[in-house]
Amino acid sequence: MSWKEFSVTVPASTANLGPGFDSIGLALDLHMFVHASPAADWLVEYKDSGYQQIASGKDNLIVATAQAVADKYERTLPSAKLVVETEIPLSRGLGSSASAIAAGIEIADRLIGLKLSMKEKLRIGTEMEGHPDNISASLLGGLTISYFDEEDLEIVHVSEVEIGVVILVPPTEFLTVESRNLLPEVLAYKTSIRGSAAGNVMAAALAKGDWDTAGRMMQKDLFHEPYRKDRFPEFDAIQRSCRELGVYGSAISGAGPSLFIAVKKGQEIRIAAQLAEKFPLYESLATKPSSTGIKLGETVV
Repeated sequence: MSWKEFSVTVPASTANLGPGFDSIGLALDLHMFVHASPAADWLVEYKDSGYQQIASGKDNLIVATAQAVADKYERTLPSAKLVVETEIPLSRGLGSSASAIAAGIEIADRLIGLKLSMKEKLRIGTEMEGHPDNISASLLGGLTISYFDEEDLEIVHVSEVEIGVVILVPPTEFLTVESRNLLPEVLAYKTSIRGSAAGNVMAAALAKGDWDTAGRMMQKDLFHEPYRKDRFPEFDAIQRSCRELGVYGSAISGAGPSLFIAVKKGQEIRIAAQLAEKFPLYESLATKPSSTGIKLGETVV
């Protein structure tokens, strides 16, 4: 099967936003660009130094995902050379793996002409990730509030999110499996009720665009941050500074180790600079939500 080269663009994502554990995702204006061209064998070439240790052949997550999609539909997947340029820090809680999975699904869809619906892509990606928060944000863009129980997948999508975002990125990686191992296997019933209430109010506020309320609820997580925060240098001091700066709220981004800070639209550059001065250990990134999810293009850079 002959095919023309193409490109895929996928946004980064932040997840949880505090009590929205494994269910709330927000696409960010940081992107992975994958340029695909015909080749005799699979080859993945990363342009960014932080990704040089990533597998460059069939074991690469993008390629493995594409192959899994082809196998699911019992189709033969042609080989390709993938040139990847990315703005997404690796293993920093900004959805780098979800972005790779989303890219793999899109590449398989294009290479073998499946013409998958977005619902099908969301289902495949969620099953591969194990939870829908990051993958739904990367595929759809905007804000996603999701439910998944192995059988049913429900997603509420808010396409436009009017805030600024600051991401504090530490110099060290924090693997998701390591972060998951910090969580308790059992949570007290009363604690779960309070955590669920905080998540419910936050989700309702997010859907309405009420970031003042959402930000307050962001600080009331009981599901994961109490067990993970000790792994973050100056975590409590950062939260105090955020309150002093008048941000909406702050939270661990996904499994960490980056921190997500929601601010009023237009204030992200100023607040990022102030936090960079106070906490020089972290790289302070000013960005914004991405209203656009995954995109397929015909031209290659």
